[in-house]
Amino acid sequence: MEIDKAKKVVRDTGIRLVRSGLIARTWGNISQRIDENYFAITPTGRTYEDLTPEEIVQVNIEDLTHIGKIKPSYEKGLHSAAYKLRPNIGAVIHTHQLQAAVVAAARKDVPVLNPQMKKIIGGPVLCTNYSLPGTKKLITMAISALDKSGSKAVLLANHGTLCVGKDMEDAFQVALELERVCQLFIEKEFLKVSGYKKGDRDSIRSWYLKNYGLVKSA
Repeated sequence: MEIDKAKKVVRDTGIRLVRSGLIARTWGNISQRIDENYFAITPTGRTYEDLTPEEIVQVNIEDLTHIGKIKPSYEKGLHSAAYKLRPNIGAVIHTHQLQAAVVAAARKDVPVLNPQMKKIIGGPVLCTNYSLPGTKKLITMAISALDKSGSKAVLLANHGTLCVGKDMEDAFQVALELERVCQLFIEKEFLKVSGYKKGDRDSIRSWYLKNYGLVKSA
């Protein structure tokens, strides 16, 4: 992909993620593979609504050096490792989306819950142990979980998510589906420990949606 197009795709996806409720303020980061040597990634500490394509940073996959004076996201190493893992990964999205973050805080793996999850995410979503953001330990655990599951998403304990795709649209749909299945997983876990019966699920879901809402699809 041409560098200018890659930068625009990253900028536009940032705005789309904000509008969908999957990213807020400066949290999370997004990247697009340019070729076998470079990817374009969001800069550190910038709000998505104010970003311009020119502020998206070009980074070398191998040594993480970047072009220009603007600093790339400190999670650039995580993105680079994902691209190295699978040559067919074209885009990476790291979010702190609500439902998935709840499951990640509980340090739970999410099994395949329905055919749609299987189709979009590709398999179970494993949760790593906790490590500080941007560290080699976190990168190693995240990539190991992604490799082991064979899916397109990983939960990062007490931190957030890593979603990948063959292109940016694919990665975006993975993030959306992950939020939906994590909400479903939370509901199932609640039913399991609360003593409520399956017939009570609709009333529980209505209460849950009233108080916490669903992720938007835009």
